[in-house]
Amino acid sequence: MMPVRRTQNWLPSIFSDFFDNDWMVRANATAPSINVIETENEYKIEVAAPGMTKEDFTIRLDEDENLVIAMEKKTENSDKKEGRYLRREFSYAKFQQTMILPDNVEKDKIAAKVEHGVLNIFIPKKTESELPKTSKVIEIS
Repeated sequence: MMPVRRTQNWLPSIFSDFFDNDWMVRANATAPSINVIETENEYKIEVAAPGMTKEDFTIRLDEDENLVIAMEKKTENSDKKEGRYLRREFSYAKFQQTMILPDNVEKDKIAAKVEHGVLNIFIPKKTESELPKTSKVIEIS
């Protein structure tokens, strides 16, 4: 007797038909990949951003001094023909990521640039002499 492998091709298509449509929003469908690198002198954040320009990004510190990276790009293919659309392509991408910064960074010297489809954010660290010296008295109860 020869072993037979049965495949049920109808089952994956049911899931694809149900989950892969316009009314079912996919989480992180437009979320870019982010790398965080720590060196001796700085933190570097790399955000994958193919096709984006520096005008598409906003980088700011919020009221709690967290780093907020926002990206928004809207493009429209305006090949309009007389009559009805057989295919119409609009593209809209929006992303926002908030990152809590460590205490040892110089928030006034954060810099960023877009290069080769990657947004690079440079966050310099404070030197040991610039770090606040804290001492705390612990009360004994």
